[in-house]
Amino acid sequence: MKKTCFRVLTALVCVLAAALIFAGCGKKSDAGSGEAIEITVEVFDRGTDGGKSDPTKNNWTDWIQKKVLEEEGIKVTFVPVPRGEENTALNNLMAAGTPPDVCYTYSGELVTMYSELGGLVDLAPHIDTTLKDLKGFLGPDAALPGRDLITRNRNNETGKVYSIPARRMNTARLNLFIRQDWLDILGLPLPKTTEEYFQALVAFKEQDPGNIGKDKVIPFSMTFDTRWTAGTILEAFIDPGLSLRDRWVYTIIDRYFFLPGYKEGLRFMNRMYNEGLIDRDFPLYKTEDDQLNLVKAGVVGSVCHNWDNIYREGGILTDLQKNVPGANMVPVDCMTNSEGITKKISYDAAGLNIFIPASAKNPEAAMRYINWLARFENYNFLQLGQEGVNHDIVDGVPKIKSATGLWIQNSAQNIDYTIHMNGLDLGDPDLTARALASGYAWPAEVIANAYTIAMTNAAPGPVVPVTLTAAAPVMQTLIDKSNNLAAQSITARAADFDRVWDAGIDDLLTSGAQAVIEERAAKFFEP
Repeated sequence: MKKTCFRVLTALVCVLAAALIFAGCGKKSDAGSGEAIEITVEVFDRGTDGGKSDPTKNNWTDWIQKKVLEEEGIKVTFVPVPRGEENTALNNLMAAGTPPDVCYTYSGELVTMYSELGGLVDLAPHIDTTLKDLKGFLGPDAALPGRDLITRNRNNETGKVYSIPARRMNTARLNLFIRQDWLDILGLPLPKTTEEYFQALVAFKEQDPGNIGKDKVIPFSMTFDTRWTAGTILEAFIDPGLSLRDRWVYTIIDRYFFLPGYKEGLRFMNRMYNEGLIDRDFPLYKTEDDQLNLVKAGVVGSVCHNWDNIYREGGILTDLQKNVPGANMVPVDCMTNSEGITKKISYDAAGLNIFIPASAKNPEAAMRYINWLARFENYNFLQLGQEGVNHDIVDGVPKIKSATGLWIQNSAQNIDYTIHMNGLDLGDPDLTARALASGYAWPAEVIANAYTIAMTNAAPGPVVPVTLTAAAPVMQTLIDKSNNLAAQSITARAADFDRVWDAGIDDLLTSGAQAVIEERAAKFFEP
């Protein structure tokens, strides 16, 4: 792994250095020349399973290409990047000198690494001109009063802006779901505390309320990525009294292994595992399908995922009820912390990062494309599509409907194309809220309840606007090792838990986490 990372970094250094030399030698954008300016744009490739279309060639891409050519004189070609291998794919493209002109990633560490190597275009001089529509859409930064969200990633020392965050319209993150019908059969109420939740899972295992066979019951299922598919459980154990400084310093690549209390969350899951409450095969589940297919089959009692995941079109609850008539799964707010509060972590308003590599032949045209997306008439169509095809108007509110063929949206509200935003925006908060609830094949009050639970006692992590460089070179190593540590800690014998945990933490520290912590500690300041 270390040799691979070194080779990738070496290649990046060489290619990005060359990009700096030749970046200014490409063709300049000139919308008034009458000649189309060509750019390439990244798009997530989520595969074609479940009726998804080719992300680079469908009715949405055709619409974008035609309209932006007419209005901006820009010819767009989409370049697919596998969603599940986003970081590796971008590294390879950057190292080869062939990244799209418009790129995006959820990894701030990658952006920092590319900028430190001189591989990105400084967007700061264009914020009030070429990017003025985008600036207006993103608005003020709620986490940093006095700043605009478009400058969230500004380097405080140089004033340069190498990436711009997308705006999350909805900051709800995770929910814990449980089989309501199984609870009803057992005469149990929805659990309200951590221990009640544990005992409900024990009852599922011992009493088999679904009558599927005790050896087939999986009280709780998750994947190898426990950070996400067990997040609501694990994060409830984080010490609620942590200072802003300690919470920020010891949060490493969005993982919480060094936050006091997180170890006890994994100890709780070790208890679950040794009681037979967790799917024994979870370390083998590298994709969500491995886990969610079991939920749909009706053998799983509880699961943790995106706050609305089970309600999405063609999703979990629909298939579960097809396979098991009368089945029902609902969100539950029961993971109490040491203060008895169901504390949760929500999303920050800043989402994925948009950037333009220095290799872009027409960086101004790339900026104009991003700015074009931020105009209401453009992103509104991409989110809603055609009336009668992608949505119907019900009581004055657009209601998303199932589309077929090339009008299928591969991602919710087409977020893979509306890269400046994540979530629905109809220009009016009340209308947006009503439309959001109507966009599911479930009663509005069901969706509202799921959202309310996800946001109850929820807050994002602290934001400290500094440039960090230590994490990027060791990021994938730390991700892999932390995933392994979680799986090994959960599956260990109870008597071995502390030994396994301590050894794993020492390994993380010597593998780069110590350097990351020291940099964050040195650069921390009260925003």
